[in-house]
Amino acid sequence: MAKQTHTTNVFDTFIRVAEDCPAHAGEAPPQRAGSPTVARLQFEMIGQAPYKYTSDDVVFATSAPGRQLGAKASKTERSRARSEFFSKGQACMRASGLGKRFGWGIHADAEGRIAIYAVDSERYLALARDPKLTQTRAMRTKRA
Repeated sequence: MAKQTHTTNVFDTFIRVAEDCPAHAGEAPPQRAGSPTVARLQFEMIGQAPYKYTSDDVVFATSAPGRQLGAKASKTERSRARSEFFSKGQACMRASGLGKRFGWGIHADAEGRIAIYAVDSERYLALARDPKLTQTRAMRTKRA
């Protein structure tokens, strides 16, 4: 029997910052002990190539299994690791520190490719008001 594949991809969706997000402007996530955090890796990956990657691409590339592959991994190795990773449900971009802590909204276009927008930007406000998009929020850090 084939393994079920889960996905974190969303389409025509805008993930607004969490209700309890402390940032009033988009902030670059800091490094921790000289190493990039997952939020920093996501920030750099999406920020350097808006609308190039899907949520699945970003979640996998910034996960521990994705980072362990390295640049020399073959397509077959990469595909196998990705299939194994998504054989279990994974946290989506709503759980990312970008929207929970650092003030970034995440927009997924009709093809599921994502970009980030600072909460204090005009583009963020336009996306948050767009009735054609599914509107959701990043997950809260604290319970209500």
